[in-house]
Amino acid sequence: MTDWLTMPAAALGRGIEAGRIDPRALTDAFLAAIAAHPDSGRIYSAVTAARARAEAEAAAGRARRGLRRGPLDGVPVSWKDLFDSAGTATEAGTRLLKGRVPAEDATVLAEATRAGLVCLGKTHMTELAFSGLGLNPVTATPPGRHDPEALAGGSSSGAAASVAHGLAAAAIGSDTGGSIRVPAAWNDLVGFKPTHGALPLRGVVPLCPRFDTVGPLARSVEDAAELVAAMGGGRAPDLAAARVAGLSLVVLEEMLEGCEAGPLAAFADALARLARAGARIARVRPAEVGAAMALPPELFTAEAWAEWGETIAAAPGLMFPPIRARFEAGRGADAAAWLRAEKRMQGLRRSWAQAMAGHDAALLPSVAIMPPRAQAVLDDHALFAERNMMALRNTRLGNLLGATALTLPTGHPAAGLMAMAPGGWDRRLLRAGAAMERALAG
Repeated sequence: MTDWLTMPAAALGRGIEAGRIDPRALTDAFLAAIAAHPDSGRIYSAVTAARARAEAEAAAGRARRGLRRGPLDGVPVSWKDLFDSAGTATEAGTRLLKGRVPAEDATVLAEATRAGLVCLGKTHMTELAFSGLGLNPVTATPPGRHDPEALAGGSSSGAAASVAHGLAAAAIGSDTGGSIRVPAAWNDLVGFKPTHGALPLRGVVPLCPRFDTVGPLARSVEDAAELVAAMGGGRAPDLAAARVAGLSLVVLEEMLEGCEAGPLAAFADALARLARAGARIARVRPAEVGAAMALPPELFTAEAWAEWGETIAAAPGLMFPPIRARFEAGRGADAAAWLRAEKRMQGLRRSWAQAMAGHDAALLPSVAIMPPRAQAVLDDHALFAERNMMALRNTRLGNLLGATALTLPTGHPAAGLMAMAPGGWDRRLLRAGAAMERALAG
């Protein structure tokens, strides 16, 4: 039974389908693990045990009658604390929303529930999702997989920790500038950022609606594909025939500059394994990459301030100062400059999609740095700002280019490989990702 806590979600689903796993026993195993874990209070902001057991009971009944709703029917997962869940506090990691209890589930949570997924509860996160480090002295800072004093990555920090520590079969997070992919990489998980708009945002506490996306943190690409299908009411792509041999992959050379030795070594080793498996790999410097990275940060900060400025200004002392400063950086944004940058960004997205024609994915290290220690960035706010920008540097490129993106474990602790493709290529990228995953595991 303890093996259940580390099995991929899809494997658990197959066990339920075959009658080897009872969803009620499975849910109880995860709830017991949460109750026993010494850091569960740093990972879960709320545990919805009654809901989970009721959903597991219903899933068990469907399984007995041969009426399962999908491959993950009866599998327990966690949800980041910015997805509305009826009757349960949804506070997005901030005291500014303390006591906020929605009356309805977010659309993606409701859809996942209809697909039979079991909701274990809500996970801690960075305040209002505006940091890639995962530090939150206001509510809780989840522990990293390899060092409880190191940061788990953000803003979906508790989401990653819930899976990495065996307290959920998979997790649902959000990604505006890297908030799925950074914590997934630092915790040796698969993290998938769908194309913006691929999944509905109704009932999701916003940060920057033009960039916000919903996606999974999981143990396998298959899990990620099935979770996206469950949240979107569709079917996952067939990954069984995916092969690395013949894939056309391009390395974004510019994004290797400034990376720490750990991520670079892991990336080089991963490239070597992909090449041995038959992938065609070219090294490129697309003009769109440098141009995208030169776009002003106000594309994010101005929209974030527009969403939250009035709320923050009414009670600024409730926020961790470095997070508040990120929001306040957008307060004086020039509207004309913002519009010019937005227009430039849209042109770069079209140009990059054309440049990627004939290739399957672009590759780069998921994160340019290794996880910092929590106390170090808590004590030094300038260090917090610098490490935060470096944590998000590589992932942010995907959001600016409108990409779909996937981070994969490399076998090196806390150092992932990221594959990106133009927006709309989600299913194609998942197939390529499944192939790369097999090569990297070998």
